[in-house]
Amino acid sequence: MSYPADFKPLTILIAADTYPPNVNGAAQFGYRLAKGMAGRGHTVHVLAPRPSNGPSVTEPDGDWSVHRLRSHSVPTHDYWRICLPWEIKRDISLLFDRVQPDVVHIQCHYMVGQYALYEAVKRGIRVVATNHFMPENLNPFLPFPEWFKKIVAKNSWRDMGKVMGRAAAITTPTPLAAKAMHDHAFLREVLPVSNGIDAAAYEVRPGEAIEPHDHPTVLFVGRLAEEKHIDVLIDAVATTPEHLEVHLEIVGGGEVKPALQAQAARLGIADRVRFRGLIDDDELRLSYIRAALFCQPGTAELQSLVTLEAMSASTPVLLANAMALPHLVSDGENGYLFEPGNAVELGKRITEILSLSREDQEEMGAASRAMVGKHDITATLETFEGLYYGTLSSQAPAHREEDLAGRIQ
Repeated sequence: MSYPADFKPLTILIAADTYPPNVNGAAQFGYRLAKGMAGRGHTVHVLAPRPSNGPSVTEPDGDWSVHRLRSHSVPTHDYWRICLPWEIKRDISLLFDRVQPDVVHIQCHYMVGQYALYEAVKRGIRVVATNHFMPENLNPFLPFPEWFKKIVAKNSWRDMGKVMGRAAAITTPTPLAAKAMHDHAFLREVLPVSNGIDAAAYEVRPGEAIEPHDHPTVLFVGRLAEEKHIDVLIDAVATTPEHLEVHLEIVGGGEVKPALQAQAARLGIADRVRFRGLIDDDELRLSYIRAALFCQPGTAELQSLVTLEAMSASTPVLLANAMALPHLVSDGENGYLFEPGNAVELGKRITEILSLSREDQEEMGAASRAMVGKHDITATLETFEGLYYGTLSSQAPAHREEDLAGRIQ
């Protein structure tokens, strides 16, 4: 396997099975990784499915190149696209001929990541593999009985081990996800590397005045999907005392939106539940800052970038005690965990926090902001550079900032 020499700027190919305009954590990470590496002087290429029908194509503009592969829609998902091996293998090979990458970073073990890895290994190019996703995340979109979904998940874990096991280094956002990959995909060396965040981007700027909402507002941001359990949050808001006049703001789109709207109407709180749909980054930042409280009731989060964004905006959080979310809460300091699916407990926690004085709520928000420091995007980018250059392994602890200082000219 070849290694880039002399720590000069690299040509990096990021292979992603989901990428903007898709709205999810893995897509956002791919975008931020490309932006960060381009900003650090590397030549970056992104390989991802085309978001609409048509042949493989390279997008004409941008600070880095985005190459889109022929793809097909999935009837059970409103934006997910799949690529068929016999349609993309030749295009991937031709792209490698043209780009001549020094390193390939796959973001998933499915079609795009899998065949980019195979091509890289065949050519002796270094591969880094990152997993953002649990096979069980597919369950809501598989029209099969539960017993068959378990078989699909088991086979997906096996395929993950088979594919990612060929990479020079393997990462995932959290220690809990690394343990799952060890236990189910039998990958022995998986390095937890935070997705990273530019926390300063969500702070109130000097001289900026942002008025809070007229009523205390709980915020949810994310895909409106079954595994996010937004119905639990709506039920919880409905249990809060009338005198608090708790409102709920829901940002995102997805297949369960009509059911959630009907639920809010049925509970008599439709006038207190606002569905924002997809909004731009500036509006999203304001939503984080204006919210009194952020809630993530999902049970399949490998890290939850939206929670990190909310914490960066100094917002208290209420998170389901599931998957990686417990890593983001210090109970009673920046918020609380609650039992997944327990709307009664969640409603009590919402009431408890929103009944605190403004000073106490601000103190909880400040604790959230302080906890985000270890997820700084700069440290994440430096860690991946170390993996790209081969100065780190999947077993190594995160290197110090000075480890790569001066090496990249």
